[in-house]
Amino acid sequence: MAGGRVRAAVRGRAGRVRRDGLPLAATVLTGTVALLMLLVVFGNITDFDTNRQFVRHVLAMDTTFQDDDLTWRAVTSRPLQDLAYFLIIAWEALTAAVLTLATARWLRALRHGPLAPARRATTLGLVLYLLLFGAGFLAVGGEWFAMWQSSRWNGVPAAERQVVLGGLVLLVVHLPGLRDDGVLD
Repeated sequence: MAGGRVRAAVRGRAGRVRRDGLPLAATVLTGTVALLMLLVVFGNITDFDTNRQFVRHVLAMDTTFQDDDLTWRAVTSRPLQDLAYFLIIAWEALTAAVLTLATARWLRALRHGPLAPARRATTLGLVLYLLLFGAGFLAVGGEWFAMWQSSRWNGVPAAERQVVLGGLVLLVVHLPGLRDDGVLD
């Protein structure tokens, strides 16, 4: 009987037994990342110039070690820097929208049905999220533009936190033991 309490099983659609813990955790974690991205987009729009300056300095490489072997990569054109910033905001907004939709799908799945649509939407949103912070900020900003060298405009630690968060949520969403239709394996 104790094992039944630990598993916290409930009857789902068509009498199938579902485990509450994993879908609930996936819902909360997906919602957390969605909220984070919504706040990032809000901040970038309402405090536009602060992060535009960040992007400009990173791309210009004007606070790195000034090694000619690296600084040839710098992008000093203001229109190109601003285009990069607009593209970042657009990517963030798309990511926020997909993760918000995924959260809604998890909420629906908790009550009515299959987990597959929620899992797919979360996976897409988290891949967008990980591409932004992993490929965009760590690889391109951190390594290509040597952002890690700047004492003032270094976003590498923040991007690393985001990659860890996104990776952990992706792992929870894909933990084994619960099929997409909600039936225990």
